[in-house]
Amino acid sequence: MRVTEHPVLTFQRGRPVTFYFDGQALAGYEGETVAAALHAAGIRVLRHSPKDHRPRGFYCAIGQCSSCLMVVNGEPNVRVCVEPLREGMQVETQVGKGEIRWAK
Repeated sequence: MRVTEHPVLTFQRGRPVTFYFDGQALAGYEGETVAAALHAAGIRVLRHSPKDHRPRGFYCAIGQCSSCLMVVNGEPNVRVCVEPLREGMQVETQVGKGEIRWAK
């Protein structure tokens, strides 16, 4: 399920990396978006809407909607459709609107 060709976009495939989604090790390519790597791994539901808890998936792919908000390396509300994948990233399903962590 990995998109390799597109009539408008070009895809730069970096080196293979391992990242973790809800504790499960997955493979992807450095520099592709986290959402693209999850999609390629068969993950279709990225979060659930805060109010009605309806499933949300990979939608706009340009960082303009809130369908792909996830917790990345402990940081909530990351739009994974535009976040580049890096080795060892910890990606978690975000519940609700995400917890805001105040700087100390």
